[in-house]
Amino acid sequence: MTAADFVVVANRLPVDRVLDADGQESWRTSPGGLVAALEPMMQAAGGAWVGWAGQPDLELDPFTANDIRLIPIALSEQEIAEYYEGFANDTIWPLYHDVIAPPQYHREWWEAYVTVNRRFAEAAAAAVAENGTVWVHDYQLQLVPEMVRALRPDVTIGYFHHIPFPAHGLYAQMPWRDQVLRGLLGADVIGFQRAQDANYFLAAVRRRLKYDVKSSVVEVPGESSTHPALVKAFPISIDTAPYRELAASPRIQARAAEIRESLGNPKHILLGVDRLDYTKGIRHRIKAYSELLRQGRLHVEDVTLIQVASPSRERVDAYVTLRDEIELSVARINGDTDTMGHSAIRYLHQGFPRDEMVALYLAADVMLVTALRDGMNLVAKEYIATRADNRGALVLSEFTGAADELRQAILVNPHDIEGLKDAIMTAVEMPAGEQGKRMRALRKRVLENDVSAWSSSFLQALADARASRA
Repeated sequence: MTAADFVVVANRLPVDRVLDADGQESWRTSPGGLVAALEPMMQAAGGAWVGWAGQPDLELDPFTANDIRLIPIALSEQEIAEYYEGFANDTIWPLYHDVIAPPQYHREWWEAYVTVNRRFAEAAAAAVAENGTVWVHDYQLQLVPEMVRALRPDVTIGYFHHIPFPAHGLYAQMPWRDQVLRGLLGADVIGFQRAQDANYFLAAVRRRLKYDVKSSVVEVPGESSTHPALVKAFPISIDTAPYRELAASPRIQARAAEIRESLGNPKHILLGVDRLDYTKGIRHRIKAYSELLRQGRLHVEDVTLIQVASPSRERVDAYVTLRDEIELSVARINGDTDTMGHSAIRYLHQGFPRDEMVALYLAADVMLVTALRDGMNLVAKEYIATRADNRGALVLSEFTGAADELRQAILVNPHDIEGLKDAIMTAVEMPAGEQGKRMRALRKRVLENDVSAWSSSFLQALADARASRA
């Protein structure tokens, strides 16, 4: 296989393996923000993608799908349990999301994380052409930049962090805090969703490693010389075209009307779309909504909340507990408030294809994005992209990366239940003229700062880093 000038390294490949009834293998484009963000750029660049194929003990040769060269990484059942479900999702994820759930620290998980990161790094180093570029993605692979640099000092390395980075007081809990910082500092460009995240990272570097930091550049010492690492916010976005095209489709518009009809044509539909995750603030949202119903500020005949909660990490205990709590709350609220013709909450523990999601966005009068902590939250941007009618209202947590950009949303602290209730009422009661004024500004922001603008800005930073090394 010829070496690639541009290699992406991510935990997952951008495709899922599908076996039909006859056992024939095919590959389907994966759902998710990272794939949607990178696939158009990868196709244009003719690059290679290093990632896990999504199933244990699956040994596959490199292959091509959707015009992208794919290099599968094999993981054993034990490695998935320790590296992925363990260290990535039961140590890093809760720690980096403000310890909303307690992180677990286990040396065996850390050792598996190091082992798997080395496997990814070796595959990337073998795949990239001389003086090429490697772009590493996200918290599962924080050690890969330093490992690639050790193997291939000729290569320009980028790293993008899709989730938040914690304040030092929290970050300092982690027993392997310095190793992770050094791992990330192997990159020439380290990107975060928010300026706040970049600042937290730089503060950790100053306090823990004592490296020289000037503005947003860290001088990273090496065996023979130092290299500068640029640390900066690059807020990610979406490919808006498919959302706009689907929203303009008569078929999707008819489906949106059908959704309203199936709910008894309420005056107002509220919508939440989340992975079932304790960071997403689903419990807070449901609590605020139930209090509005109980206090008579909203009435079940007039309003329905659709809550899409797609399955997530179902073998991690915290997620099992969360699902039980949410489903008990939904059942209790519906039992107390439903009528024969109207339901307070339509709860959907399943994922939906993009067509159906756009129909839901069109049907929704109010979009509720109330995450307790979120790197960006692309759902907020998807909703805005579909609203060519300049109608609808977005209630947005100030603890999302999106809040830095989408200032015309109704910004809220989701921990403040009274404030959240007032924000929901503001959205429900907002006049059409005010909706239009806000939505036009939001759409201008999202349409101008789309995924191609995001990837272009990061790739330009990598090109500048390569030029400065020449």
